[in-house]
Amino acid sequence: MLGANSKPLQARLFGRPAAWLVKRGVRANTVTVVGAIVQCLAALTLFPLGCLWQGALVLGVVATADALDGTMARLAGTASKWGAFLDSTLDRLADAAVFAGLTIHLALEGHTLGAVAGVAALAAGAIVPYTRARAESLGYQASVGIAERADRLIVALVAALVTGLGATWVVLAAALGLLAAASLATVGQRMAAVARQARAEGR
Repeated sequence: MLGANSKPLQARLFGRPAAWLVKRGVRANTVTVVGAIVQCLAALTLFPLGCLWQGALVLGVVATADALDGTMARLAGTASKWGAFLDSTLDRLADAAVFAGLTIHLALEGHTLGAVAGVAALAAGAIVPYTRARAESLGYQASVGIAERADRLIVALVAALVTGLGATWVVLAAALGLLAAASLATVGQRMAAVARQARAEGR
């Protein structure tokens, strides 16, 4: 929901920083890789160590700047299929690190139900982009859904921030459970959308 409406804002926020980096010879793919590494390291160290609000802030800043590489590629005229593939793949890896980090934290704290919710959110969230990619590989459109990447990440990080600032672990567990349910609902929406398109083709 949020991801589809954020491009104009991203262009305003990152236009100047992107231009500054391009002028200095920094490649968009380099920014993509560095950003993913920072996100993975932060999620898999800060969250398991119990630094929830700190991790949420670091990841929030890095995730917000995730559009920087795309803006750089457009300004430099270096946008490519490889760059798009690299960006999407590393985004999935970074997302998995966030949910894995939160799940590990809950497990280490002895909150079994919370850890289960984390695993469910991680697994269900991985299916969401697959349904779209698979549909598009078959010539269908499947961009619908209530839980896109940006939505899931925002909810998870806000829950981590609030929990880190003193809220009960139940807040984080409930958020992860909600994300798992929303992700499965999104998968259902995309399956229904593809089914309608297939029926319209008589397949």
